[in-house]
Amino acid sequence: MRARIPLYIALAAGAAATLLPFVWLVRSAFMQDAQMFISPPQWIPDPFQWSNFTEALTAQPFGRYFLNTVIIAVISVLGTVLTCSVAAFSFSRLRWRGRNVVFGVLLSSVMLPYAVTLIPTFVMWQELGALNTIAPLTVPSWFAGAGGGVLNVFLLRQFFLTIPYELDEAAYIDGASPWRVFWMVVMPLSKPAIVVVTIFTFIGTWNDFLGPLLYLNDEEKYTLSIGLASFQSIYITQWGYLMAASAAVIAPIIALFFFLQRYFIEGVTLTGIKN
Repeated sequence: MRARIPLYIALAAGAAATLLPFVWLVRSAFMQDAQMFISPPQWIPDPFQWSNFTEALTAQPFGRYFLNTVIIAVISVLGTVLTCSVAAFSFSRLRWRGRNVVFGVLLSSVMLPYAVTLIPTFVMWQELGALNTIAPLTVPSWFAGAGGGVLNVFLLRQFFLTIPYELDEAAYIDGASPWRVFWMVVMPLSKPAIVVVTIFTFIGTWNDFLGPLLYLNDEEKYTLSIGLASFQSIYITQWGYLMAASAAVIAPIIALFFFLQRYFIEGVTLTGIKN
C-alpha cells in the first residue's frame, strides 16, 4: 500500500491539473468581468453574479441553438453507430478476400489531414446545393469512413474480435443469416463499445465549431458553438456571459459521461485486448 502512495500523489496532481481549466470556467461564470483577471486570482466569487446565466442565455436564442445542436447530434450518433458497427462486423466477423488489405487502406486514411479535404468537400456540397443546411453536418456520419468514423470502426472491430466466434457458428447452424447474427448476437454483447462510440460522436458533434461555421449562414440554424462565439468580437469580449454560457453548454456532456462512465471505461479497456 505504501509503495502506491507516490503513484496516487502523481495521479492526484495530474487530475488537479486537468480539472483546473474547468474550475476556472465555473468560478468565472459567477463573476463580474473585473474580478476574473485580478492578481492573485480570486477563486470564490464575491458577490456571486447569478445574472450572468440568465442574461447570457437570453442575449442569444440559445433555445433554438440547443435544438439545432441536438438534432444534428442525434442524427450523427445514429448514423455513426449503425454504419460503423456494420463495417466493423464485416472486418471482424465475416471472411472475405482482401479484408485485411481493405482495412489497412481504411486506417491509412486517418493520416490524411482534415484541411486537405476541406475545400474539395465544401465545393462538393456547394455543387449539390446543400449549403446552409444540416446535410453537410449529418450525411457524412451515415458513411462509416467519413470524418472520425475510421477510428470508430477500429474501436468496434477490436471489441467484436473479443466475442467468441463460436457464438456466430452456433447461430449459423441454426439457420441465422449474417445480418441476424449481427443484430441478435454481436450487437447485444457490444454495449460498452457502442457507448464509447456514442460518447465520442456526441462530444465531437456537440463541440463542432468549424463545420457549422463553414456551412450554416442562417442565424436560425446556428448551433451552440456558433452562439458562444457571438460573445466575442474584434473590440470587446463579454467574459461573464461567455463563461456562463460555456458552463451551460458543457453541462449535458458532463451529465452524459457520468451516466455512462461505467460502460465507457469498460469499452475503452476491452477494445485493445485482441487484434
